[in-house]
Amino acid sequence: MTKRDYYEVLGIGRDASTDEVKKAYRKLALKYHPDRNPGDKEAEEKFKEATEAYEILRDDEKRPQYNQFGHAGVSSAETGGFGGYSGGFDLSDALRAFMRDFGGFGGGFESLFGSGSGARRRGGRTVFRGNNLKVMLKLSLREVAKGTKKKIKVTKLVTCSVCKGSGAKSGSDKQTCPACNGAGEIRQVSRSLFGQFVKISTCPSCRGEGNIITDPCADCGGDGRSRGSKSIEVQIPSGVTSGNYITLEGQGDTGPRGGPPGDLIILIEELEDNVFERHGDDILCDLPVSFTKLALGTKIEIPTLDGKAVLKIPPGTHSHKVFRLKGKGIQHLHSNRRGDQLIRLIAWTPQHMDKAAKAAFEELERKVKDRPPDCGKKIYD
Repeated sequence: MTKRDYYEVLGIGRDASTDEVKKAYRKLALKYHPDRNPGDKEAEEKFKEATEAYEILRDDEKRPQYNQFGHAGVSSAETGGFGGYSGGFDLSDALRAFMRDFGGFGGGFESLFGSGSGARRRGGRTVFRGNNLKVMLKLSLREVAKGTKKKIKVTKLVTCSVCKGSGAKSGSDKQTCPACNGAGEIRQVSRSLFGQFVKISTCPSCRGEGNIITDPCADCGGDGRSRGSKSIEVQIPSGVTSGNYITLEGQGDTGPRGGPPGDLIILIEELEDNVFERHGDDILCDLPVSFTKLALGTKIEIPTLDGKAVLKIPPGTHSHKVFRLKGKGIQHLHSNRRGDQLIRLIAWTPQHMDKAAKAAFEELERKVKDRPPDCGKKIYD
């Protein structure tokens, strides 16, 4: 396979700074990462190719060699595996390099890759983090206005009660992996004119865990987890809206065989209210009022998020006039300040009139001197 120029792979110039190299690689790595493209071999190859280029160009010693001699100056024998696919640069190398510099799955990429699961080192061995879980929580306007507490029941993978998470059958022990002697890694040493280089890769036999289960737990099949449920109480702050989310660390799936748990992500969905319409931290309600009361003035009891209030309507008020009640809206997400409540008056016209009522309106039309303005003229205060 003809290897492309590393600068071409990352889409940067030969004078690109280290930060530009890192930025260009991160963009490609996120695009072609295996977790975003499951089963896509072409994306996997592009991910490996981009990581290989990044490993060379970010290195202060390898980059000058590449600039002078090209791929021959950084062949696999001299770079410990970062010289090409035929030299042993595999997906585990690429993933390890990505996790090393960008935090892997648990350092802020959960929202990008979804599950948030991944491998990490603990005590010299690889452990696997449990999946992140996502739960949609529907809230009423009144619940988000001032904040609330909710108890939710989550179905997830929990520690197996039979083997206590070890994955091994009761009375049996895990055996040290014979392929890596418990190290979880396979080391391959190569020599060249430039010196000795060591390639370290995850042990394929134990997947980096350092031990293997010869007699798995019958209840969980050696995974160390079983399906269960848990009730969790979550505090919802005031002012949240649809699209906001709350992360509860460690409340996701338990990791296999004692691995750390993932997180629980609460996605907020705000339900439509039958009275109020939300506009940021302000709320709006339409109040139908007969045009006789708009003309004569009146006091009307109106609903608010805190209960009831009395709105005074002065005589001669036009339809669609908006009144504002300060501090009667939704509490801001990050402060104690509250929005306002807006009341829009809508003139209500009777639909059914008897002869007497119709005659009264006709008489009123003759006696009232005010007349509506021409089309386009401003009539609102």
